[in-house]
Amino acid sequence: MTLRSEAFLDRVRERGAYDTVAEAERATRVVLALLGAHLVGDVRARLAARLPEQFALILLNPLQSAEPLTPERFVRATAAWIEGATAETAAWDVSAVLSTVADAAEEDLMGQVLLQLPAGYDLLFGRPQRT
Repeated sequence: MTLRSEAFLDRVRERGAYDTVAEAERATRVVLALLGAHLVGDVRARLAARLPEQFALILLNPLQSAEPLTPERFVRATAAWIEGATAETAAWDVSAVLSTVADAAEEDLMGQVLLQLPAGYDLLFGRPQRT
C-alpha cells in the first residue's frame, strides 16, 4: 500500500524537524531525483510504486548520473541542489527522506535497492546491514 502524499511529507517533516511542509517537500524532491539516478529497472519501478504518485514520478524520471555516488558524495550532491544547505544539513535531509522511503518499502525490496547502490547507503536509509 502506498502512502498518501500528505502522510509521506508529514513523516519526512517530522524526521527532518522541518518548520514547514514546503521544506520537507523540497528535500524529498532533491533526494528522490538523486536516488533515481542510481537505481535501474524493476527495482526502481517497484520502489516508485510504493511512493505517492508525485514522488514516484520524480524517482522514475531521474537526473542522469555518470557514475555511482558514494554516500558521502550523495550527501554533497544533495547540499549542492538545496539552496543554503551544508553537508551537515544535507545529511539530515537525506536521512529524513531515505528513512521514510525505507519505511514505505518492504524488507526484500530494500535489500535489492541496497544491492544497486555503493556500500554505505544502508546507513543513509537508516537500515544498517550486518557485514
